[in-house]
Amino acid sequence: MVQQVRAAHILVKTQPEAQDIYNQIMKGGDFAALARARSSCPSARQGGDLGWFGRGQMVKPFEDFCFQYNTGDFGIVQTQFGWHVIYIIAQR
Repeated sequence: MVQQVRAAHILVKTQPEAQDIYNQIMKGGDFAALARARSSCPSARQGGDLGWFGRGQMVKPFEDFCFQYNTGDFGIVQTQFGWHVIYIIAQR
């Protein structure tokens, strides 16, 4: 069972922005470069990398995605902060 996740995200205001970024990534776009250019989160400086976290440390929709999917997966999730394009870097 996954105890911790290392994830990165790109936080934007709208679903169309998130979908555009997701589409670019699916076509081979560089996640970290897109995060630095487009994310409104302070983690943008680290290419969106949030480091390792366990359950209960992130808002529920974000956490649910990260613990439901697998290393290497990407997705779009909405929270009260906006729209997140998430990349699951690793799990342990």
